[in-house]
Amino acid sequence: MISVLITILKIVFILGFLVFIHEGGHFLVAKLCKIKVLEFAIGFGPTIWSKQGKETRYALRLIPLGGFVNMIGEEERSDEEGSFTKASIPKRIAVVAAGGLVNIIFALIVYFILMSSVGNNVSPIVNYSMEGTDAQAVGIQSGDRITKINGKTIHYKTDIDDALAKCNGEDLTVEIERNGEKQTYTFEPREEKYNYTGIAISTAGELNTKIAAISPMSPAEEQGLEVGDNILKVNNVDVKDNAQKLIEEINKKQGEEIIFTIERNGETKDISITPEVKSDYYLGVYLQMAENNFANNIYYAFWETGDFAFSIVDNLKLLFTGNVTVDQMMGPVGIGEVVAQTNGFVDFIYILALVSISLGFTNLLPFPPLDGGKILILLIEAIRRKPIKEQTELIIQMVGFMLLIGLSIYVTYNDILRIF
Repeated sequence: MISVLITILKIVFILGFLVFIHEGGHFLVAKLCKIKVLEFAIGFGPTIWSKQGKETRYALRLIPLGGFVNMIGEEERSDEEGSFTKASIPKRIAVVAAGGLVNIIFALIVYFILMSSVGNNVSPIVNYSMEGTDAQAVGIQSGDRITKINGKTIHYKTDIDDALAKCNGEDLTVEIERNGEKQTYTFEPREEKYNYTGIAISTAGELNTKIAAISPMSPAEEQGLEVGDNILKVNNVDVKDNAQKLIEEINKKQGEEIIFTIERNGETKDISITPEVKSDYYLGVYLQMAENNFANNIYYAFWETGDFAFSIVDNLKLLFTGNVTVDQMMGPVGIGEVVAQTNGFVDFIYILALVSISLGFTNLLPFPPLDGGKILILLIEAIRRKPIKEQTELIIQMVGFMLLIGLSIYVTYNDILRIF
């Protein structure tokens, strides 16, 4: 009972706090732009607490799944002094964009603090080359600092991983720094083949073998596995609740048919998958751990935080290019499930940052009635030098709202299926 209560409090805190800073961004910038705010509310539904300020009514409502800032002239155009309508277009764009930007900035600050306090960073300095690899053959030595791969500057280990992921097994041009001098080597990366099925297993909380996501157009999707399937056996070998064993069994025989015994909706069934054989590439060296000091922690945290931000943008791009499907999106129920499975303060704060930056970027997408859609309408107004007809704008917002509600219902339905 206590654990359930703690989970509820976690979810309410994350949703409530992120809505608070989001709407707080709108509110503060509106005030700076001399726009009158009638109400600043957290939540929807019946009011459970309110206080009337000099100009603004502050309210807390029953359902903590959103909030709003009610400005004069925002919903219905007004010529009243201090209305949203009367403000200049740059000021209106600033007010609308502030919510999402606050979420993004907050997430980046939190993530940076987390990364800078963790330490244990891997440096781009070679510890030693692996026996029998091309890296060893060409003469890469202990103490060499990797500065570039195929012309890309290397700041930390993830840059190396990215370069290897893009090389397709072709020769690497690696620039190193040794005793203050730069040298360049060209050699093949080390290749390791594996069976690709396209399934992803959630490892939040206890390890399990329940499918959390399936890549579009992957063997798993095309040959019958579904999100929510619990994998019990692979080729008749018991792997239930043992993700490591699952991976080992999938990769035992490359390119050969794999029989998954899965549990779906209380029933057990066998599904045969023929995997694709893919390759991972490695530099062929072990890297040194960075010295755990303040300067190094700040340096690596800076690059980790940038990678964190761009990974969210890349994921949104994948959604629009079709490489990620709507079925893989997560709504409040799915977020609640992830929050419920967090272990410890650090995990919880990481999820807080992840949800905040996702909320910020998503809210700025140019789709009405999201803030990004409102910004798009304001930009059209700036180009036309006159506003869109109020009725036309209302129709655009209503159509967008209905589509958004439909998407929310579908995503929530998928969240529930994944959980149960």
